[in-house]
Amino acid sequence: MAVLQVTDPNTIAPLFAGREDTLIWSYLQGCMGESFADDLQEPQSAVICVGGFMFFAGRPDPEMVAVKPASFTFDCVLMVPPSRDWEEVIEAVLGERAHRWVRYATKKDKTAFDLEELAQYAAGLPPGFELRPIDKELYDRILKLPWAWDMCGHFPSCEAFAAHALGFVILHQGEVVAGASTYSYYHGGIEVEIDTRQDYRRRGLATICGAALILECLARGLYPNWDAHNRESIALAQKLGYVFDREYTCYEVYPWRSL
Repeated sequence: MAVLQVTDPNTIAPLFAGREDTLIWSYLQGCMGESFADDLQEPQSAVICVGGFMFFAGRPDPEMVAVKPASFTFDCVLMVPPSRDWEEVIEAVLGERAHRWVRYATKKDKTAFDLEELAQYAAGLPPGFELRPIDKELYDRILKLPWAWDMCGHFPSCEAFAAHALGFVILHQGEVVAGASTYSYYHGGIEVEIDTRQDYRRRGLATICGAALILECLARGLYPNWDAHNRESIALAQKLGYVFDREYTCYEVYPWRSL
C-alpha cells in the first residue's frame, strides 16, 4: 500500500471531521504541518504531522505509523491514535519504543477566564526578575536553549513567529529562565507552550508568564488553547482558569528517527 504526501488538506479533511485538536485545525486550515494518506482521491487512512505530533485517522494502517516526515528532525514524537484499533497498530509496529501516555484536554471557552485574577498573577514577578515579550533577540536566544526550543522552534523564522505567534519570557540575571509562548497557530488562536528551566521550577514563574500570555491573546481576540502533557500541567491550566475536558491516550515514541 502506498503512502503519499497530501498536497490539498481538503483531501483528508473528512477523515478528521469532528476532531477538536487545534494542531489538526492548524494543518487543515493551511497554517502549519504536512500530511500523508494511502490515496489522494479516496483516502481511507491518513496522518497529520504538526510540531512534534502525529495524528491518525481512518482505517488503521501500519504504514502510516512508519511515516517519517522530512521536516521532523526530532528524536521523540507524540502519536495520537483516535481509537483502540490504532493503538494496537502503534504498539505492534513500534513495540517497546512506544510509551503509552495520558494527556489532558481543556474546554475551549473564552468566558472561563477571570481577567482580574490573571492580571494579579501576571503582576506577581519576584524582585530581580523581568517579564518581556518575545522579540527577535529573544527568539534567536530561545532557539539555542534545548529546554525552551518548543516555544519558538516550530516557526521557520522570526518573521513567521512575529506574523502568527506571540509569547513572553521571564529573565533573571539576563538569562531566559521561563516562558509561555506559541507552539502552533490556527485561525483565531494558538496552542500554548510553557517551559521553565529545571533549576527555576516551583517558583510561580510559569503562572506569571502563562497569565501574561492568556491576557495578551484575549486582548487580540485569540484563543490560547491549553492541551496538558501531564498532571502538573493540567493543574496549572485549571489555576489559570481553564476547565478540564477529557483525558486521551497518546504514545511518546523514543528513539524515533532510528526506527
